Order: sequence, then structure tokens, then C-alpha cells
Amino acid sequence: MVFWILIACLTALAALSILVPLARTGRQRSAEAAKADEAVYRDQLNAIETELERGLIDAETAEAARTETARRLLAANQRTADAPRQSHQGPRLRTAQGIALLALPIAACGLYLFLGSPGEPDQPLQARLSAPAEGQSVDVLVARVERHLANNPEDGQGWAVIAPVYLRRGQPEASAKAYANALRILGPRQDWLTDMGEAITIANRGLVTAEARRAFEQAVDLEPAAVKPRFFLAISLGQEGRKEDAVAAWQALLEGADETEIWVPAARQELAALTWQGPEGESRTGPSQEDIAAAGDMTAEDRQAMIVNMVEGLASRLDSEGGSVDEWNRLINAYMVLGNKPEAEAALAKALAAYEESPEQLSVIKDAAGQLGLSGS
Repeated sequence: MVFWILIACLTALAALSILVPLARTGRQRSAEAAKADEAVYRDQLNAIETELERGLIDAETAEAARTETARRLLAANQRTADAPRQSHQGPRLRTAQGIALLALPIAACGLYLFLGSPGEPDQPLQARLSAPAEGQSVDVLVARVERHLANNPEDGQGWAVIAPVYLRRGQPEASAKAYANALRILGPRQDWLTDMGEAITIANRGLVTAEARRAFEQAVDLEPAAVKPRFFLAISLGQEGRKEDAVAAWQALLEGADETEIWVPAARQELAALTWQGPEGESRTGPSQEDIAAAGDMTAEDRQAMIVNMVEGLASRLDSEGGSVDEWNRLINAYMVLGNKPEAEAALAKALAAYEESPEQLSVIKDAAGQLGLSGS
């Protein structure tokens, strides 16, 4: 309770330290502006007399200008005279400010007394961390484990306990590090290796990196029939552009699989994407604009993963193995559909370099790039 009262008082003091100088500054600026106006109008009156003496204006014009300037001078003089009287309004202004400043802290304290628990004793962090685990929030439990691991960094089981919690809390990098520590201390386990690879993949927005692939391969070595690491390895093959190997991996994974398993529809979708044949037998090796548009019915997470997987897989294969003009154009188009113009320009530059000695192919690439608003020069 004392803490909240102190917070309210500090809030009021901080607000007063800003509002009071602002009020004073406003009055000072008003008086200074009025005095400056007076000086300007006096100069104008002198200028009118000078021009009249030199014959630049006639007497009637001079009289009209003199009358208007004098009127403005009187108004400025009146504002200067009113400034001291305005300063006498300070107590009333300060009273109004005081009421406003007190109302907010009082209202906050009233709400706390009505809705809060002022009678409850303080609960310092150390006491909460030392209290029994039952009934504690997840944040407190995580803090307890983290404190324990800070003091006992070689507790492999502790790292294994907190790793999946990190992943559920949207901290894939921390989860991967925790699994790595558990594996280092306690030795390899299929489920830990698989979950570490998954955490690394999530941290890289669905891209199965070399580090993640090694984790999945070790998991399969320990348990060849494990589904989850094989699933990710099949995705990795597709991302690398190894179409035939990816198809074989999905087919092996689906062979004899229980159709009620949650992963089966996703696996069949991946396999269908790899084996789909377009017009004249053209295989789909990367996403078209229609592919990406069709992803609009998916969840944001699934859509992002699908697009990233397909585009990154095609880009990786073209970088390492090269490809046809159609494949380069498809990659450039996909980047533009995704709104990633820098990557599209980079892909265009690579395509032009790959076909720099083939004028006809260069012309096709440049024409396609021009239609997308890219410069093929």
C-alpha cells in the first residue's frame, strides 16, 4: 500500500514540475510578444512621417496609414498593460492544476483500495521463487528453473525440462540452446535431437538449416522409424531442390502410415506439390503467383511456412546447380509477389550472369523482368 501511495505522490510531483514552468513561460511569452509589436508599430509611424516629408505619399494616404498603425499600437499597448493583471490569475491557475493533479492519484488509490488487495503482504521475488511450486504461475516457475540452472549449469535434466517450455512460450532460440545443453551433458536422445532441430527450424522461419538437418539425421540414426525427424528431413530435401530424393522420402514416410495421424495430410500435400505436372508435363519446381495467392485460405503461420519453404528451396537449388530460364523467372516473380524487391533484383542479377553468353535467353529474362517493373540492364 505504501508503495502505491509513493508512486502517486511522485506522479503528482513530476507533473507539477512540468506544468508550472509551462504556465509561467506562456505568460512571459505573451508579454514579450506584445512589447515587440509595440516597437514594430512605432517604427511604422516614423516611416510614414519620413515618406510624407520626402513626398513619396500624399497627406491623405499618410493620415489613413497613421490611423491604422496607431490603432494597432494601442491594441499592443493594451496587451502589455494586461500582462500584470493576467499574472494575478496564477493562484487560480495553480489551484486548478492542483485539483487536476490530485484527482488522478486519488482515483488510482481509490480503485486500488476497491479492486486490489491492500491488506495482503508484499511478495518479494526471492520469496516467490522459494515458495512451493504448486499454484505458482508459469513465469515464476520458469524463473525458478533459470535461477537453478544459473547456479547449476551442468544439470542436464534441468535444461531438458525448460527446453520445451521455451518453445511453447515462443522462444525457439532459447529452446534450441537448452536442448543442446541437455544433449551435451546427458548424451544423445532421439526426441531431444528432433525437438532441437524443430526449434532451430522455427527460429529460421521454417527453413531447415544445416544445423537442424544434422540434428534430424542423428535422431534418425538413433531411431530409424521415428516419424518426426524424417518428416523434417523430407522438407529439407525439397527446400534444397533435390526433388527425386524428396519424393522418395515422402513416399517412404507415407508407406503403411495410419491415415488418422495428424501429419499424414501435410505429407501428402508436400508429395503432391513435388509430383504435380503442369501443362505439357512441366513439373512444378517453385511457386507461381497463383500458388501464393491460393495460400490466402491458410493460416498466417502455415502460409508463411509454405511460401518460405518453396521459395527458399528453389533459390537454394538455382544458386548451387543453376536452372532453366523459366525457373529463374519463376523465382524472381515469387519474390515480387512476396513484396521482396531486393531479393527479386538479386535473383535477376544472378539469372543475367548465368545466361550472359546466351542472347536469346537474356532477352526472355529481361522481358519478364520488365513486366514486373525491374530493370534488366
